[in-house]
Amino acid sequence: MRVAALLRFGVYLLVLLHPPSILPAAGPVFGDVLAAIVKVRAHIPPDARTAASLGLEREGSGAFIDSDGLVVTIGYLIMEAAAVEIDLSDGRTLPARVIAYDHDSGFGLLRAEGSFEHQSLRLGDSSVLGASDPVLVASYGGHAKVQPVRVVSRRLFAGYWEYLLEDAIFTAPPHQEFGGAALLNEDGALVGIGSLVVSDSVAQEFSPGNMFVPTERLSPILADLIAKGRAPGPAHPWLGLYCQEVAGRLQVRRVAADSPAAQADVRSGDVILAVGGEAIDSLASFYQAVWARGSAGIQVPITLLRAPEITEVVLSSIDRHTWLRLGTLGPK
Repeated sequence: MRVAALLRFGVYLLVLLHPPSILPAAGPVFGDVLAAIVKVRAHIPPDARTAASLGLEREGSGAFIDSDGLVVTIGYLIMEAAAVEIDLSDGRTLPARVIAYDHDSGFGLLRAEGSFEHQSLRLGDSSVLGASDPVLVASYGGHAKVQPVRVVSRRLFAGYWEYLLEDAIFTAPPHQEFGGAALLNEDGALVGIGSLVVSDSVAQEFSPGNMFVPTERLSPILADLIAKGRAPGPAHPWLGLYCQEVAGRLQVRRVAADSPAAQADVRSGDVILAVGGEAIDSLASFYQAVWARGSAGIQVPITLLRAPEITEVVLSSIDRHTWLRLGTLGPK
């Protein structure tokens, strides 16, 4: 094992053996922080595109980030929701309305219905977080659901659902109720929202942990998400491919129904060799090659290996929001 890899793995072991403690376990200030954490419960219609893969009933956490009931959570919890409720720290349950879903970052926004007083978190500067920094993970449920962890890496993350996050935050040890959980810095500010549990929080090492979406991705687009339901600028081209890296090749594991990939007869088991003649060997290189060609609506030429033959297909990309039938989000 290389020296750098040993050092990274040493950080992970230190976290397990000596968990950090960065905020008091009790006290009025910390109590205010936890009072801003809510449970998110979303109800999904059976005909939703993501019903089969993500379920009809989804639960996770979120956090108030303003005085008017605005909640930030992870987008997959509320994507395509027909109804959403939030549970407050004092036991009250309130209806909430989906305000925004941003596929590029993964954030989702809700607005609690009605007028009421509540605590809220301020957005912290996640860009300064680096490996070995102590942080807290807080999901809904009070002190019992707070866990001290450390940042173990900041790096690119590529998800099989056509998702690429350039500077994801990876922490260890893992927090089991990660979906929408708040990542808090030493000042109690929100620096990330929980997305996944991973086995490689330290790159290329077995190191269970979590991946968080950094709030530095939220601040520049927050006003547009609130006003328009989505981030500004053109959408990335979406193809409807769910792929996995296998022995240095990118293999199609599933094709979304009614997607550009389905219409072009791309099949499970196909291996993606190139995009427009540019060789592909990973999820990240695939997304980067496709997105470099332009915005949603472009034609994407792909070279496939469908053993024993190599074939060329052209996919007519679309905006994923259109495929999800999200319609118009934002304030009503």
